[in-house]
Amino acid sequence: MHSPRIEFYDEYAPKYRSYTVDFRQILLKTLQTLSLSVKPYLVEVSIVSAETIKTMNRDTRGKDVVTDVLSFPFHDDTLIPYDDGKAYVHLGAIAICAPQAITQSNEYGHDEDREFKFLFVHGLLHLLGYDHKTPEEEQTMFALQNTIIGKRGANND
Repeated sequence: MHSPRIEFYDEYAPKYRSYTVDFRQILLKTLQTLSLSVKPYLVEVSIVSAETIKTMNRDTRGKDVVTDVLSFPFHDDTLIPYDDGKAYVHLGAIAICAPQAITQSNEYGHDEDREFKFLFVHGLLHLLGYDHKTPEEEQTMFALQNTIIGKRGANND
């Protein structure tokens, strides 16, 4: 089995770097849940400020508001060599807004870990072609998210 790689960028707080391991496990579980072959995938993840994600949202989607997560799929199966001597299929990039994730975890009554995992899997499903523009798509996406991370974000509930 190929091991996926998470490129982690954290402008917000170094403590979030610990999510690299969890996100890699979520990536593997997502591929298994969707019955996708496990290729040497790479996903970029950035934990960003409210100001940064607002700018990204404005510049890419024309929406000048803070959002919780943005995804930028690459839609290219080309293997790209990286500095570790391996080649990866770059699925794309995910930006998670730390302040918004913290606010939402408080609003929804669950811990930060669950919210960050939820936002990562949400962004990952977008990279893999899922969306929630219709009620049916939203239902499918939310069911997948709960299957992948569980209702409390522990991967076992």
